[in-house]
Amino acid sequence: MRKRAAVLCGAAVVVAGTFTAVPAEAGTPQNTQTTSTAHAAKLTWKKCGTADYPTLQCASLKVPLDHAHPRGQQITLALSRVPHTAKKYQGPLLVNPGGPGGSGLTFAGFIASGLPKAVAAQYDVIGFDPRGVGASKPALNCKPGHFKPVRPDSVPSTPAIERANLKRARSFAAACGRKYASVLPYIDTISAVRDMDSIRQALGAKRINYFGYSYGTYLGAVYAKLFPHQVRRLVLDSIVDPTGVWYDDNLAQDYAFNDRHRALMAWIAKYDTTYKLGTDPERVEAKWYAMRAALAKKPAGGKVGASELEDTFIPGGYYNGYWPYLAEAFAAYVNHKSADPLVEAYENFAAVDASGDNGYSIYTSVQCRDASWPRDWRQWQKDNWDVYEKAPFMAWNNAWYNAPCAFWPTKSLSPVNVANGKLPPVLLFQATNDAATPYEGGVTVHRLLAGSSLVVEEGGGNHGITLSGNRCLDKHLATYLTEGKVPRGGGEADAVCKALPDPKPLTSKAASTSASGAALHRLLGSRG
Repeated sequence: MRKRAAVLCGAAVVVAGTFTAVPAEAGTPQNTQTTSTAHAAKLTWKKCGTADYPTLQCASLKVPLDHAHPRGQQITLALSRVPHTAKKYQGPLLVNPGGPGGSGLTFAGFIASGLPKAVAAQYDVIGFDPRGVGASKPALNCKPGHFKPVRPDSVPSTPAIERANLKRARSFAAACGRKYASVLPYIDTISAVRDMDSIRQALGAKRINYFGYSYGTYLGAVYAKLFPHQVRRLVLDSIVDPTGVWYDDNLAQDYAFNDRHRALMAWIAKYDTTYKLGTDPERVEAKWYAMRAALAKKPAGGKVGASELEDTFIPGGYYNGYWPYLAEAFAAYVNHKSADPLVEAYENFAAVDASGDNGYSIYTSVQCRDASWPRDWRQWQKDNWDVYEKAPFMAWNNAWYNAPCAFWPTKSLSPVNVANGKLPPVLLFQATNDAATPYEGGVTVHRLLAGSSLVVEEGGGNHGITLSGNRCLDKHLATYLTEGKVPRGGGEADAVCKALPDPKPLTSKAASTSASGAALHRLLGSRG
């Protein structure tokens, strides 16, 4: 999965088959389910706008905890909406920021404001907190403060360190089992997908449009597999490899994040006049690992140990807009023995609050339930030491992040084979150097979804690439959502867009990052 295939394409754009420009249900959206549903559900929308997104509306929807027993215990989903304003109505556009565990309520406002006004005006942009998340009820929080600093060193270089990390993983899994024994068997992707179809019914829509990032791409692909005839348009950005769910996907991430971390080190070396850490990327990287070793012995500000340092720099693998801030903190610590900027960077990019505790509870609940994980810790040891030898940056940090799955209290389901030949044309976006969802995932899904079109950001390393300031990518997105047209090329990719340039140091007059990119990555988070 680590090799990136050459991107070759033709750039012609064609009309996507017989894909209609306006749905059959176009017009005024209904507020009740269709008469074929078992329960009529009515959504009552109330104003819940924010300063950034003043037109947001909110509602709630009851759905079964167990969809196999629709009249049994009910849970509540929190929904949001930015209503359409144009005469041409193209139906609901459900949006998801990934995770699993990401909240989608504010995300609807971001998508509606990020799209061209004429495009967004044609859709009801629908956000939702998936089951267990945020404002949905119940909202899971298995063990508040699980990430409270200072944690044990992530690298289990001694038996004592390994035992300490294993204790944390077992303790978290056990806490989830104690608090949510009746709920955990129903916190999984398939249940969330069935919730999405309940949302469709409550909206009175025969078909939905869907736009998902990161884990949201797997959520969308699984929805399309289970409900292919309810899909009108489908956009997947930064694509999960569905053939590696979830153990293998996490191992693949480690190699890709190591590459992105080295890209950051090379960027710092390029601006040696600013950061004064050296002009040789390998020597800069050596200084970073020396900083890590020092923090393992004496955490900065009593907060940033070796594990917290990794947590702080991992977001830089998701979004290069964070690089100038991380570089300044790195340089301040190494050159001036100043810990304050490093502590500030940790608090800005890595510290976990109650919302983060909830997100991690759902992340583990979904991933541990979705697919089988090795239950023999010796397998984890072997695989992660093998990765660490080649890609040390995130190998063990990622292993411990997912380690509760080795001890999870519920049985595992089987991953969904998302291969699909029943869909209208689907639009896929993928950066070649994405660390969180490596490039091969986009190629795989392109192959599995017959008739899909893959748009590649050549040389891009960010995770989540549309609505981040790349006009080439956003033009393909707008054309698809407006007209149903997708590019058709002759190679592995159907269209290629050049990546945006890396940022400049903060001290430079040319320093700038995309405001939309920064807003998007705050909503996408830095895991999953």
